[in-house]
Parts: sequence; structure tokens; C-alpha cells
Amino acid sequence: MAKYGLPKLAYNWISTIGAIIAGVLGSIELTLIGIDMIFGITTQYLGILIYLVIPPIIILGLILIPIGMYRQWRIVQKTGELPSANWPVLDFNQKSQRNAGAIFVFGTALFIVMSAAGTYQAYHFSESVEFCGTTCHSVMKPEYTTYRNSPHARVSCTACHVGEGAGWYTRSKLSGAYQVYAVTVNNYPRPIPTPIENLRPAQETCERCHWPEKFFGSQQHQFAHYMYDEQNSGWLYNMLLKTGGSHPGTGLMHGIHWHIDVDTKVEYIARDKKRLDIPWIRVTDKLTGKTTVYQDSENPLSSEELASAKPRIMDCMDCHNRPSHIFRSPDYTIDQLLWAGKLPQSLPEIKRVAVEAMNGQYSTENEALAKIAESITEFYGANYPQLVEKDSAAIARAILEVQNAFSGNIFPEMKAKWSAYPNHIGHFTDKGCLRCHDGKHIAESGSAVSHDCNACHIILAQGRPDSLMNSTSAEGLEFIHPVDIGDVWKETGCYECHTGVQP
Repeated sequence: MAKYGLPKLAYNWISTIGAIIAGVLGSIELTLIGIDMIFGITTQYLGILIYLVIPPIIILGLILIPIGMYRQWRIVQKTGELPSANWPVLDFNQKSQRNAGAIFVFGTALFIVMSAAGTYQAYHFSESVEFCGTTCHSVMKPEYTTYRNSPHARVSCTACHVGEGAGWYTRSKLSGAYQVYAVTVNNYPRPIPTPIENLRPAQETCERCHWPEKFFGSQQHQFAHYMYDEQNSGWLYNMLLKTGGSHPGTGLMHGIHWHIDVDTKVEYIARDKKRLDIPWIRVTDKLTGKTTVYQDSENPLSSEELASAKPRIMDCMDCHNRPSHIFRSPDYTIDQLLWAGKLPQSLPEIKRVAVEAMNGQYSTENEALAKIAESITEFYGANYPQLVEKDSAAIARAILEVQNAFSGNIFPEMKAKWSAYPNHIGHFTDKGCLRCHDGKHIAESGSAVSHDCNACHIILAQGRPDSLMNSTSAEGLEFIHPVDIGDVWKETGCYECHTGVQP
């Protein structure tokens, strides 16, 4: 019988190292879990340490104990100190083996409890927003930053990217394993492409909160635009967006959300992975069984393309493709700051100067912030020196706002910005709705997918803030471009001129 009341085989350097690793780290793990339960995890690094790093090392230490004992048994067997046998003999009549057995049973029970608690906590921690957004700072910074500024900032990442159920959870973790590898070896694209093919169907994610059968009513929005002139002249549009939905009394569907009506199926085929080129559309009325196919009259699918293509059933994500990671263009962002009063409209040419500063070519964020401050300061120093002396505080405030706008929407290290991630809502800087509603998708009967502006929205008021033109009819006002371009706007899409910077 060995000293300390344990089997002689337990006394070897491998088992000793394993016991020390398991014992020390087990004590640390219990302490940290206690701290977490009492105070909560304050950083993602502590969570990674507790639930992802320490447990595998404890398991390794425990595995080393029987490995060392087996190795020692083989050595002792060869020396003749033990009779030859295929396996070690368990004899609980020996106190040393009873002690070892008790330690094994107690230790196993404790380990199972710790493993259950640790696995549960690891699951929740790996599902947390902090884990998703801040573990890989440089890689996930664009997504995490835009998420925090989005309408879904209080919805966890996994609620949309994973959803409920073990199947999609497993798929996400397998995908995440490759992503960890890609980050480790610095083998990932910049910007990171939107995982269009791998997203869970919207019916299983979006519609857990947004109930299609209960969408109802139009929404009024005001859009503010500012000119690239010295006065930063404003131009407003007060619109009624016909988002629509199912009427609670009749159940009839109307407005934009007609596209996902439960009684209607809209399918389409896209030529490209980003789904920007949609030459084929099929609409099926489930109540009557009537089917209508529309093809791009200028560039239809060939018979070979059509035979090999798989139509996609339209859902929320085909329009709301940037619901949580919205990269705003410089033009839009500066308009918002001027409208909110955060950028002083009294600063001459601030719209143009700010947009140009945001749109510069920068290698890093730090370089961008420095160059933004430099360019704005130099512009007003060279062109409006009297303003610098009179109202330097306004210029300093403008610099800070433009820097913040840049940091929230443009990420040079990852090459992530508005132009890399088209937004399918609307049609101002991206093709969006006009992928289908361009007037060129024609059915065999001669009918076309609507190109009527009033099908989706009507203009209630428009014009300069001090002289708005208001509608006096249900049809609203006909669109007026802030700058007189004749009827060109009727023949082209807004996005063809408005690219997110000065047109």
C-alpha cells in the first residue's frame, strides 16, 4: 500500500502533473464561476477564460491521471513487482483502492455537476452579443458597431443568425469553427460578404416577432435632403409609405407587405449572388391558383439559364436585407446630422465639405479621423478665416460630429462601407425596389410589374422648409426634384446619380 492511502500506481510524474492541473484549475474554475454567479461577467475575456479555455485543460489533467497510472502499471509489471495480467486488478478490500475509488466517485460527481453548469453557461455566453461582437475586435467591429446603432440593437445576434432549435445551433457552431480558423490564419475576405445562402429562413426568425398576418396601416416619414451649396439649402419630403398589411376586419392584404401575403407566393430568379439582377418573377395567387410570370423585356433569362435555375420564394430578407447592420452613406449621414441640428447649417458649405471628408481614401480609422479634422480645419481657414475667428467652437463641433459619423459607418481596415453592402429598402442610393419595379418586367399578357411611384408611397408635402407645398388630394403631389432636371427622373433610377456622395 502506498503512502497517503492511494494505490502505488498513482505515484508517477504523469498522474501527478494531471492531478495538479485538474486540482488547481478546478479550484480556480469554481472560484470564477462563483464570481460570475454573484457579480456577473464584466468582460468577454473573463467569459472565454471561464467557459471556453479552463474546462478543456481540466479535462486534459483528468485524462493524464489514468494514463500515468496505466503507464506505471506496465512498468511495474515488467519489473516483476506485480503478477502478469492483462488488466490491473481492482480490489476494494485494500484501503488504498477504496480511497482511490471514493476520490474517483466524488470527483466524477463534482466534475459532472461542474461540466453541466459550465456547459450551460458556455452555451449562453457563446450566444451573447458581447461574444459575437467583441471577441474578434478588428473583424467584427463593422457589424458590431452598426448593430448597436440599428433598430434591432436590443435583439441578440443569435436570435436572427441562429434562431431556435439544436439543428441550426449546431450548423452555426460548425460555421463558427471555420471562422475562428480563418481569423487565426488571417484568411478572410475584406469586406466580409453577407452570408445570403446560409441565413435561416425569415419565417423562422423575423416572423417570430413580425407577424405577417397582423401588419396593418401606412407610415408617415419625413425625408430631409440638403444641397451642396454654400447655404446648405434644405429640401423636405413628407411621405406616406403604404407599408400596409392584412386588414384586421376583412383579412385583405394591401400595400408593400402584399409581397409576403399568406395567400400570395412571389418567386424570383437572380443572376448574381447579391440578388441585384432579377430578370424573372412568378406570382401565384394561392386562392385562385392563377400564376403570372414576368421577364425582363430587355435582358430575359435564356432557356438554359431558366432550366438550371432554382426560384427563390420571396420573404422579408429580400427587401429588409440590412435590418441590423446598416452602413449609411456620407450623403445620408450628413443630411441626418443637419436635420437633427448636430451639424450647424450656418457653417457655409458644411454639407459638401463633410461628405468629401468622409469619402476620402483612408487606410485606417485613426488616419481617417486625423485627415477629417485636418481637411475641415484647412477648408475654413483658407476660405472663411473670419468664421474661424468668430465661431471656432462650431467648426470644432462639426469636426467631432463628422468623425463620429465616419466611425459609425465606414471601416477602412475591413473595407466595409455603404457601397460594399447594398440596401434593398427604397431606391435612392441602391437599386432596391427597382430590381423588379422598373417597368421592364413584362408578362406574356402585356401587363408589367408596377412602376407607379404612388403604388408604394404618396407625397404629402415637399419643398424648402420655409415654403412647403402641401397636397390637397388623396393622390398626393407629383415628385419635384430639388434641382431642375426636367423629366429625367422619370426615365432613370435615383441610384443612377445618387451614389451616397456628391452626385
